[in-house]
Amino acid sequence: MTRRLAEVAKKVGVSEATVSRVLNGKPGVSEATRQAVLSALDVLGYERPTQLRGDRARLVGLVLPELQNPIFPAFAEVIGGALAQLGLTPVLCTQTKGGVSEADYVALLLQQQVSGVVFAGGLYAQADAEHDHYRQLAERNIPVVLVNAAIEHLGFPAVSCDDAVAVEQAWRHLASLGHERIGLVLGPADHMPSARKLAAARAIAGHLPDEFVARAIFSIEGGHAAASRLIDRGVTGIICASDPLALGAIRAARRKGFGVPSRVSVVGYDDSAFMNCTEPPLTTVRQPIEAMGRAAVEVLNARIGGVAVPAEELLFEPELVVRGSTAQAPRE
Repeated sequence: MTRRLAEVAKKVGVSEATVSRVLNGKPGVSEATRQAVLSALDVLGYERPTQLRGDRARLVGLVLPELQNPIFPAFAEVIGGALAQLGLTPVLCTQTKGGVSEADYVALLLQQQVSGVVFAGGLYAQADAEHDHYRQLAERNIPVVLVNAAIEHLGFPAVSCDDAVAVEQAWRHLASLGHERIGLVLGPADHMPSARKLAAARAIAGHLPDEFVARAIFSIEGGHAAASRLIDRGVTGIICASDPLALGAIRAARRKGFGVPSRVSVVGYDDSAFMNCTEPPLTTVRQPIEAMGRAAVEVLNARIGGVAVPAEELLFEPELVVRGSTAQAPRE
């Protein structure tokens, strides 16, 4: 702090006491001098105190991995609306293949001196990914909230849907319909929500054969490829880690000449937009997007306001929504 005061004072040509008064919002400093001090902070690369960031202090980064999966625009709508109600402006950062990376977006947000960042899906959920940009945010003491399961030791509060309960609901539903060969279509092995779902499935199944677990990228095509393998191995019920994966599983069954749900039952995850309009309408586990999004903003706003928020995870209960893609297991 002393070094910062000295450098800024020298840059502006005023005393350290004057710089201190500006940084602490004290009276007795002309507007011209105040602006000069703030400009010097920017030029020297120092972060302005939160209460002195002006309009830029009302910016909040909202970082999403994609927009093709309807769950992410849904989160963006809830979080953006909740931020706006607080007078905060969301800066939407969406990654595209070969485009700006998550780390690049964080660098841009830091340049804009945002007041905080909400990540709804991202590299924090992948154990083998690069995480240095999260450490930069922590070192700069930028308020951050993560939506859904993250790796350990990042030190940020999180708002998550309970993956274990989601799988338990889906599994018990299929089991109640007589399905004994139940398989999972999950994300990569280092993906934390998928890891939690797999652990829950193994706990409830007692024994889950490895060949009944298929990994995929999060897309309809990924779901199609993974579910094809499971169907070839005799699975009659498939639990998917996202709705697009589930739509791919339905397509895989049909390409093999199997009816859904007469021969293969499929359960999705998210209950994103239009899943009640598919053919058949998708049975899925609904994330409470509205409650989760508003909770994320409440936690972030508390951090922006200087409230000490523990780096804990708030777990929200999902809800099984039964539609037409699940039915009694086929008779042998």
